[in-house]
Amino acid sequence: MFIATLLTSPSEPRLDATLVESLRNAWGGGNADWLSPDEAAEFPLQHKPANLWDVWADLQTLGVDLVVQPIEGRRKRMLLADMDSTMIQQECIDELADEAGVGERVKDITARAMNGELDFEGALTERVGLLKGLPESVIGDVLANRITLMPGGKALLSTMKANGAYAALVSGGFTAFTAHVAATLGFDENRANTLNVADGALTGTVGMPILGREAKVQALKEITARLGLSHDDVMAVGDGANDLGMLGLAGAGVALHAKPSVAAECDIRINHGDLTALLYIQGYTQSDFING
Repeated sequence: MFIATLLTSPSEPRLDATLVESLRNAWGGGNADWLSPDEAAEFPLQHKPANLWDVWADLQTLGVDLVVQPIEGRRKRMLLADMDSTMIQQECIDELADEAGVGERVKDITARAMNGELDFEGALTERVGLLKGLPESVIGDVLANRITLMPGGKALLSTMKANGAYAALVSGGFTAFTAHVAATLGFDENRANTLNVADGALTGTVGMPILGREAKVQALKEITARLGLSHDDVMAVGDGANDLGMLGLAGAGVALHAKPSVAAECDIRINHGDLTALLYIQGYTQSDFING
C-alpha cells in the first residue's frame, strides 16, 4: 500500500478539494483525509502510479507538492537535518562573507558547490580562506541580525520529539552556528565544521577533517547504530549536493527547496511547503502539531 500526500504553502493555503478528489478518482485511491484545511490532504493507493512524475510536474505549476510513498513505516523515529537553507533560511558562510566584504564572490562559490559543480571540501577551504582576519565577534553579530529560522522548524522538532524521535543536526557549516540553532530548535546533537580562531580573529582555515558529504552519511550510520535504529527509521532533509548521500541512505530523504540537480535524485521533493511538510508526509495532522 502507498499513500499520496498533496500539500501547499502554509502562508498561502490553496489546496483545492476538487483537485484532490479528481486525482484520487484518476488513480483509484481510497477516501481522502484532510490533514489541514486547504493545506494538506492524503489518500491511500494500491500501487505507485506510472504517471506520478508527470502529475507532479503539473501540480508544481499550481503551487502544490505531491509525495507518494509506502504507507508502512512512514512515521520516522529519527530526524537528520542539514542546517543552511534547510533549518535556517540563510547560508552562514555567505553572511559572514558579506561582513568581510567578499559576499558576492563567496555566494557564487557556495551556489556552485551546493549544486554539485564544485568539490565541497575544496570550495569550503577556498571560501573560509576569504574570511581571514574577520573578527570572531562578527559570528555573534551574524547570528543575532542575519540568521532566521526556516518556517515550521519548531513544530517539526517539537512534534517528532514528543512522539519519541531523536533529532540530529549535521551541517557542512560551522559549530558556532549549529550549536545555537540546535539549542533553539531542540536538536539532541549537532555536528559541523570548526572555524579556526587566533587572537580574536578568524585564521582563514577550518578544523580538519572537513565534515562534508561522507561525514553526513557516517553520522546517519553512527547515530542509528547507537540508538538501535535502522536506516529506514530515519527522515533526512537537505537542499545541497553534499546532502545526497544521507538523503539516499535514509528511509525518507526529503529535498527541501533544493537545487534542481539535487531534487532530481530524490523521490520526496518539497518546493512549496515549509518544514511542517515533513510532518504531513508522516501522517501527522495540524491538530497533532506541537509548536513550543
